Amino acid sequence: MTSVKEERPRALLAGASRRWVRLLPWAVAFVLCVALLPTTIVVLTADYGLNGGVAGALAVAQAAPLLLAVVRPLQAWYVVFVADVAGALVLLTADFQERLLWPFPPMEIVGYVGLCLALGLRERRRTLLLVWLATAGANVGLGFVAPHGSSAKDLLLTILGGVALLLGGVLRDRSEVQRRLVEQETISEAERGRRTLLEERARIARELHDVVAHHMSVITVQADTAEYRFDRMPPDVREEFTAIAATARESLGEMRRLLGVLRNEEAQGELVPQPGLAQLGPLVEATARARGPVEFTPCDVEVPEAVGLSAYRIVQEALSNVVRHAPGARTQVSVSVSEPRSGEAARLIVLVVNGPSPEPSAAPLEVGGTGHGLVGMRERVRIIGGSLDTGPLPDGGFRVAAQLPLTEKDFT
Repeated sequence: MTSVKEERPRALLAGASRRWVRLLPWAVAFVLCVALLPTTIVVLTADYGLNGGVAGALAVAQAAPLLLAVVRPLQAWYVVFVADVAGALVLLTADFQERLLWPFPPMEIVGYVGLCLALGLRERRRTLLLVWLATAGANVGLGFVAPHGSSAKDLLLTILGGVALLLGGVLRDRSEVQRRLVEQETISEAERGRRTLLEERARIARELHDVVAHHMSVITVQADTAEYRFDRMPPDVREEFTAIAATARESLGEMRRLLGVLRNEEAQGELVPQPGLAQLGPLVEATARARGPVEFTPCDVEVPEAVGLSAYRIVQEALSNVVRHAPGARTQVSVSVSEPRSGEAARLIVLVVNGPSPEPSAAPLEVGGTGHGLVGMRERVRIIGGSLDTGPLPDGGFRVAAQLPLTEKDFT
């Protein structure tokens, strides 16, 4: 038979971020206990004329549970409430002056108010209401046997206890609302990042479809027209080309059906070839004309279309970030091939570096970006087996560096 381990109760304010706040309830409870214990004994014996042993027992029962209130305030209240009522009944046997408070002396009121504040910070509203009703009922009931007649000051414990319960409840509700807001903001930010990642993956899938679809269409056309381009083709070769064309058309249809899951009403199929390294020049020139100086160092190298498309999108997003966050900043865009190392193939290096904005007093077009553009870059690089390094520079600029494979066998 398995037993479920009971969860250990947490201390008041145990979830606070600052250490002194977490220690505050223990410090207050310790001070109240140390101060009220001897004070209660002295006041009950000297002013109210109780026996020393009885006064000591009441003092311990009324003050010591305040230490328990930090962890279990409701259980501490049971003890203190019974001790306070018992103390009031015991005082009926003593001969004390009319000017002294009864049924609850000042020391008991101070300890009880502190206990009610702890209850408000921990318990539910229904429990707090029941505690206040029990306090008011005991206070009113004891008023019927008051030795010197009842007055408004005899209800001091009920009034101050109710205020402390209300204050503690308000503070608890406010803390709970703030905690939930922080949790919701964290969840919302995580969901935004996840949604951006999924959208970028869908976009990449659509673009890769267009790249592959182009090649599959070429294969289909070449296979279908082979018998017209070559004279005296043997029948078995003609059947082979026919099978190749049929397989290519079937694969293209399956790909389009799968892509339908990723497309929405606004995401229409591309009817133009996807951009690559050859289109980086016009992209850089357009950015330079619109927003600021951009230096471009091209590289004439043949790469797979997926790699060229990823390089183009990375440069496009990096230049967009410069326009949004550092308008007018001098920017350098370079594409090069790394030297092959032992055990490692050469890679395509895409580097975009911008300096600080020349007008620091002017506000950027966007402040405090979410970094979701970088999410898309990383996803593209990860899919084709590359690596991405981004980060701010000491002079206030920013750097985006990507290493992409040069051949399909490096990422297939």
